Formats: sequence, C-alpha cells, structure tokens
Amino acid sequence: KHYLCGYCAAFTNIAVTFPIQKVLFRQQLYGLKTKDAVHQLQKDGIRNLYRGILPPLMQKTTTLALMFGLYEDFSSLLLRHVSAPELLTRSMAAVLAGTTEAVLTPFERVQTLLQDYKHHDKFTNTYQAFKVLKAYGVREYYRGLVPILLRNGPSNVLFFGLRGPIKQCLPEATSYSAHLVNDFICGGLLGAMLGFLFFPVNVVKTRMQAQIGGGFQSFSEVFVKIWVERDRKLIHLFRGAHLNYHRSLLSWGIINATYEFLLKLL
Repeated sequence: KHYLCGYCAAFTNIAVTFPIQKVLFRQQLYGLKTKDAVHQLQKDGIRNLYRGILPPLMQKTTTLALMFGLYEDFSSLLLRHVSAPELLTRSMAAVLAGTTEAVLTPFERVQTLLQDYKHHDKFTNTYQAFKVLKAYGVREYYRGLVPILLRNGPSNVLFFGLRGPIKQCLPEATSYSAHLVNDFICGGLLGAMLGFLFFPVNVVKTRMQAQIGGGFQSFSEVFVKIWVERDRKLIHLFRGAHLNYHRSLLSWGIINATYEFLLKLL
C-alpha cells in the first residue's frame, strides 16, 4: 500500500503543479527572471503548456512509489537484520531508496529535453525523444546521473528523518481534517527547505541534461561553467529558487497530505 499511496500522491501533485515547474525549468536553464520565463511560456502558447508532462508523470509517480515503498521495505529489512541504532538504519534505508530511484533518470532526462524550447523542432513527443537519444547509446539516457544521486540520497534522509519531528512541533490534531492540514504543512515545509537546499544541484543537472550528444562533462566542470556565466554571484546561482520554494511548498504539501490520507484509507 505504501507504493500505491506514493504513486497516487505523485499523480495528484504533477497534475496541479506542472505549469509552475515549466516556469522554474526555464529559469534554471537560462537564468531568466520569473516574468521573462512566464512571457516565454505565453509565447509558446497553451498547446505547449503541458508539453513534456508524460515523462514526469511516468517518472514522478514511479519514483515516489519507490521512494515511499522502498523506504518502508528497506527499513523493515535492515531493522530485522542489522544491529545498529534505528536512526542510522532508517537513514541507510532512505539512501538506498534514493539511489534505487536514480534508475529512472531517463524519464527526467527526456522531460528536460521536451521542456527546452530549443528542442521543440527536434521532437514532438516522449517516444520520439527516447528514439532520438537511442542513437547516442544507453549512456546518453543517464546524462546528469551524478547530480541526481547527490540529490536523492541526502534529501531522502532529511525528509524521512525530519517528517515526524516537524509534525510533532505542530499544534495537536484533534480531527481528521486537522491531521490533513498538519500533514500538508509538514510535507510543504520540508519540501520547500530541501528544494532550496539542493537548488544549485538541480541547476547543474538541468544544464547537463539539456545537452544532446557530445562529451560528458563532470559535475564540477558544469558547476564552474555556470558559476562563471552568472558572474560568480551566489544569488544568480539561486535564480528561480523563490519560485521553486513556493512550488515545493505546494507540491510536497500535496504529496505528503495525499500519501497520509490514502494510507489511512487502505
């Protein structure tokens, strides 16, 4: 049931927040201001607003199903067979779940290409994008894997480790709706914090995955290149982070509240 609840929570979230994600994506890739990114989407037209939604829908639903389900499975397995403190055991389970999620990198890769207007004339749908990448070999599907691994494991550890303590700090819920609100606040605050913390990692990942063919640059090489392009200013590296903060607040609030709600129903 943890897999199913994670899947449904992700589906609900993607359907609601995809347009915001597209604005954020343009800011990460081109360093645009929010109004310029929105204007760019307006020029693309309503037909292209949900262009590229299939890969994140497939990737996020599967990823979150694995994230919640594998965390529970790995936790149960490790707690039974490893004689270590529970905090360490659950942290190991979170890292393992995050690392396993990285198998789905090709979906995130294709999503990046479909959302980049520079590739609009190269392919029109998910299948075509996968087909184009096939000519470059399997490795091309996993371009940007390193930043994804750097993001997934640590963020999972913090999410699962802090979810309980944060909820305990909120006013005690005395009704079903109050529990739902607390779950939304808890998930939203955690998601926003983690989204901000790992924002530069996602900036590097987006730049790496926007490339088709050519050499594979290391994480540090791409980071330095972006750093120089953005005048060696930390604030420029976080361009779009405020929108990401609000999107993550909404997204992870929806995810956590939906997950906990469905978990109680099943």
